[in-house]
Amino acid sequence: MSTMKHTCSVVTLLLTALAWVAASAPARTQDWPTRAVKFLLPIGAGSGADIGARLIAEKLTVKWGQPVVVENRPGGDGFVALTAFTSARDDHTLLFAPTTTFAGHPYLHNKLPYNPTDLAPIARVSSTLVTIGAAPSLGASSLKSVFDKVRAEPAKFNWTTTAGATDLIINAFLKNANLTMVRVPYRDPVQAQNDVAEGRLHLYWSAYAIIQAQAQAGRIKVLAVTSSEPSPILPGMPTVTQQGYPELTLDGLIGLFGTRDMPLSLRERIATDVKAALADVAIAQRLTATGQTVVPGSAAEFAAAIEKQRASLEGFAKVLGISAATVE
Repeated sequence: MSTMKHTCSVVTLLLTALAWVAASAPARTQDWPTRAVKFLLPIGAGSGADIGARLIAEKLTVKWGQPVVVENRPGGDGFVALTAFTSARDDHTLLFAPTTTFAGHPYLHNKLPYNPTDLAPIARVSSTLVTIGAAPSLGASSLKSVFDKVRAEPAKFNWTTTAGATDLIINAFLKNANLTMVRVPYRDPVQAQNDVAEGRLHLYWSAYAIIQAQAQAGRIKVLAVTSSEPSPILPGMPTVTQQGYPELTLDGLIGLFGTRDMPLSLRERIATDVKAALADVAIAQRLTATGQTVVPGSAAEFAAAIEKQRASLEGFAKVLGISAATVE
């Protein structure tokens, strides 16, 4: 009898504890944030993601009654920001990033200093317009004219990109097309625009927001957009598919990520607040002006879009004979 009483007592305590956790979770979600919130970005100031982060941060600061601070952590192929985010293990430190920054990591590195499963999608924010820009001194009028030059003089021309995923796509394309170009690394790829304008760098895959001013000034020539469909942001600019290179297609995704153990209820609440911020016409106009289309989405919608992109990149990795990396 004493044993049965003891068992019942243990069960009662466990049920009481579970009930307390269930009851307190919404309260914790409701109380969040209790201090300043930080958005970590794996790319430098002036990028489309940076502009979007700062616009949304300003709105959320008012909504949440706590400062929302944007901190740029470029470098290391995105690892600087990603490891800072994952190692923080803090639900007040969020990652605001283009998915192309890290989507290709498992296929571009032998080992990863972070676990991709630690990135929990919170909200999709926008789709950034990705362009292929060229140095005016190259004298190219289309992608074909560039690749004809590359084929005629292998290894003479170079390129870079702001996103790891684009590395995978471009390398697979160059291999299939039997073209040889030199990849130039940058600690902060945003700074590459100056080298393009001055003719030291020949091709630059980047968000249009980064090169917009240089392109409008005629210092960088935009040859194509990588989106699936033509963009109203650059009327008349052909897509890579329209120029005969569908394998270079890439739709940019930008969004907000939380920690893996962040409650779904909190992620949903943040996503709702982000969506409300994006409903501001002034923000939508500002993002459009910087080469982005506002496409707010829930955690589930964002996760589905990321999975589709990941599957596409896995196909490019197979072309290159690359297996997924292990986590350190």
